[in-house]
Amino acid sequence: MQKLKEKLSKEEKRKLLKILTYEKVNGKPIYYRDYRKVLRGELLPEAVMGSSGIQAYLVRLLVAFLLQVLDLKKYEVLFNEVGFRYKKGSWRNLDIGIYERKKVEPYLFSEKLIPVAPKVIIEVDTKADLSKYSSLEEYAYEKTQDLLDAGVEKVIWIFTKTKKVMEAEKGKDWIIHGWDKDIEIMKGIKVNIEKLMKGVQK
Repeated sequence: MQKLKEKLSKEEKRKLLKILTYEKVNGKPIYYRDYRKVLRGELLPEAVMGSSGIQAYLVRLLVAFLLQVLDLKKYEVLFNEVGFRYKKGSWRNLDIGIYERKKVEPYLFSEKLIPVAPKVIIEVDTKADLSKYSSLEEYAYEKTQDLLDAGVEKVIWIFTKTKKVMEAEKGKDWIIHGWDKDIEIMKGIKVNIEKLMKGVQK
């Protein structure tokens, strides 16, 4: 992709902002982090839309683990920023979603965002622009509540800088703990991030 021009026309800016929209909530966009640098021509869109090394690696490890332990006749594991449209004018990107296969199967070959709520969502950090939020936690809490209200049974956040995990279920107290504690992803399925990263998770 060629270097962006320093000054964009209104139409060019509109098209670029559409590309740089990470999520949309009640019709209002949440852009990718550092999107303003793209608008100024300092970065290309790919530079702000990509995952960090640890984010990509941890998602890969988690997906590999889930594919080993889940009954894939009952469940489907989707990842790589799965688009979940949960109401008109609102959609969220998901790092990992565990779906009931029967419910999601009709949408697996669709080019549209998936309107079915996963049973469990796992998020590893975020690529969202947080300039309108006081902290990463504020954004994570807002997104988590949105997802629970939309029918997701459990939302798990893994934060790489602080090495913390947040587990949230509707109607229950949300729990925050370190990577050294086991996470119950679903009944009977637990993972320990510290062990997973060291390659000793069974």
